[in-house]
Amino acid sequence: MSTEQATTRAEELADDDAWPMRGIGDGAPLDRDRLLAVPLRSWRRPARNQARVDALAGVGPKLGAAAERIGLHTLGDLIEHVPHSYRDRAGATEIAELRLGMEATVVVEVRSARLRPTRRRNLSIVEATVADPSGPLQASWFNQAWLAERLKPGTRLLLNGRLDRQGFRVENHEILGDGADGDGEEQDRDPLSAAGRLPSGLHTTGMVPVHPAGDGLRPQKLREWVWCALAGARDLHEPLPAALRFAHGLPAAADARLAAHFPADGAEVELARRRLAYEELFLHQAAMLARRGEREDERVGLRFEEPGELVRPWLASLPFRLTPDQSAACAEIDRDLSAGRPMQRLLMGEVGSGKTVIALYAMLRALENGAQAALMAPTETLAVQHFQTLERLLAGMPLPAALLTGSTPAASRKRTLSVLATGELGLIVGTHALIEPTVEFARLGLAVVDEQHRFGVGQRRRLDQKGPGDVAPHVLHMTATPIPRTLSLTAYGDLDTTTLRSLPAGRKPIKTWVVGEERREGAYGFIRERIAEGRQAYVVCPLVSESEDKQAKAAVAEGARLAGGEFSEQRVAVLHGQMPAAEKAEAMARFASGATDVLVATSVIEVGIDVGNASVMLIEGADRYGLSQLHQLRGRIGRGEHASHCILFGEAETERAQARLAAIAAESDGFRLAEIDLTLRGEGEVLGTKQSGLPRFRVAKLPDDAELLAVARADLLNLLDRHGSLGEGALGPLLDAVRERFGDERAEPIAA
Repeated sequence: MSTEQATTRAEELADDDAWPMRGIGDGAPLDRDRLLAVPLRSWRRPARNQARVDALAGVGPKLGAAAERIGLHTLGDLIEHVPHSYRDRAGATEIAELRLGMEATVVVEVRSARLRPTRRRNLSIVEATVADPSGPLQASWFNQAWLAERLKPGTRLLLNGRLDRQGFRVENHEILGDGADGDGEEQDRDPLSAAGRLPSGLHTTGMVPVHPAGDGLRPQKLREWVWCALAGARDLHEPLPAALRFAHGLPAAADARLAAHFPADGAEVELARRRLAYEELFLHQAAMLARRGEREDERVGLRFEEPGELVRPWLASLPFRLTPDQSAACAEIDRDLSAGRPMQRLLMGEVGSGKTVIALYAMLRALENGAQAALMAPTETLAVQHFQTLERLLAGMPLPAALLTGSTPAASRKRTLSVLATGELGLIVGTHALIEPTVEFARLGLAVVDEQHRFGVGQRRRLDQKGPGDVAPHVLHMTATPIPRTLSLTAYGDLDTTTLRSLPAGRKPIKTWVVGEERREGAYGFIRERIAEGRQAYVVCPLVSESEDKQAKAAVAEGARLAGGEFSEQRVAVLHGQMPAAEKAEAMARFASGATDVLVATSVIEVGIDVGNASVMLIEGADRYGLSQLHQLRGRIGRGEHASHCILFGEAETERAQARLAAIAAESDGFRLAEIDLTLRGEGEVLGTKQSGLPRFRVAKLPDDAELLAVARADLLNLLDRHGSLGEGALGPLLDAVRERFGDERAEPIAA
């Protein structure tokens, strides 16, 4: 009887009042609840899988170091190190059936062998005459001189290679009858002494796995190690409940790994891959929800009353009506703020969808409940823009607000910190300067974190700790980067998500062209015509490198060239991230006021710039940018009543770059572009492989496994509905598996 059958039978018996099941020792009746509450025990030996790789026979310091460089420290790591591909080598072929150019495996017997001398010092060739019942064959090995001594007459071999006019060039070989363990009974073998007892055909016949390797470590050697390590596969704990495996027809943990490494055929490969991908996605979703539960258990949040004295008159004073998406977002935030636990909500919005209005709504909700509110932006430019936008949206309302950045003068900073600590200042906007130890709040009730992916986990946590006493502030995370649902579930699955898709009334569609150098003069002429009509334009300098300094120099040089050439009769200014804060503020202010016709800038204008009169953008080197960044840049225009145009110059040399430019020209929906970007680049590149919360999946692939991700999340939520907690005894080792697999996902992200 299997473990699952035994568990099911025990449950049936425990439900039967006639069955006198009693505990050993106390003699108390063993009902169903008591049986399920008993911690799972195992007669297996999982500690064997913690043995180091260099404990395998034949693994010395050099090979052990090569294994560690690719993350293989233990036998358990080898079990989880699944192949990236397979070579389908069918059964043995008779020598008489070989054809020129044909790759094949043959079973032969050695008749003679010799080391053939060559004139090249770094080249050795072993030649052997081999034969099977159908005839003889000349086989050769390159740079394996030691083989000549082992290929004694009568030795039986499995050879895999290719036939050419010089003979059979051997790529892989195995010596049969030389300690090979061909009985297939690997369950009882000891992995630490199994080297040299490898089965025949491991490298040469059937579905041969190809594992990810590294410098100094050949796939063939990894294949042998994995074979040895798989002796411990039966010692693995099963993290997935039996009901889920049955519902989806998935094999057990050990069976899936055995089939993934050494499958019988392609069908086994696919079934094993589906099981391992589902397990990975399921465990990651469990990790995200467990992390959220841990955070909510740590501290309580302020409970806000219904919208009142500040919010209602402010909404009535706005010169526009909220979009349906904005109204729905406000309602979701209201529910969060009245729940008594810290809000953790991600607000994703299309470019120009009105996220700042929602942020201010939430901040006013804090102020009218006697709490303070802070908005933290990743750059000084963006913080200044937010502050100016809030001032404009609050026109006529006597609410004290302040801006705090690294450039704030010392005297102003001292006054701001003083009134912030006493509670006289209720609303503040700033950069990471807000989380410095010297900044104290009297009663921080709500924090808005813009472009939240550009802040590290530790930075956001320090803002959380600015709350009063043991009370955590509510946090509204914002991003102007549309994120596909599949990616949001993996990167931000521990946050509630609100999406703004509809644009405010009056936003004009932007016509986008991808043009070549032959259209350059026409493009400049088009811009001059728009300026003559009273409009303004951006020229975005090429992304020459990741160095901000180099990009700044490129912007300065291009600005000077344009001012002395194509736009000599127009007013040209330059903006880049390396400029002093005062100069940046002045450049933006002059452009916003209409005193500048053409703003030559780096991608520093990607977020935060809002000039309704700017109707043209020319982007140099557009093929160097990602889709989301191009969409963000394009979103700086089309904000006024005038028709807007985006002109992209770029030489797309790769198919992916061509597809990216074609997509930005044809598609205006940022969320649709994000899906295309995810398909083109994969989840690791879209947000960065070290992005906070972004997992490093071994088997699952997004967006290919998007459907599997949705199934895994739904299964997990149903499981939590039934059991209430991942720590429930009925779920067995699930939580341990979650912590073991994704316990390192809290690392700080790199700045975007």
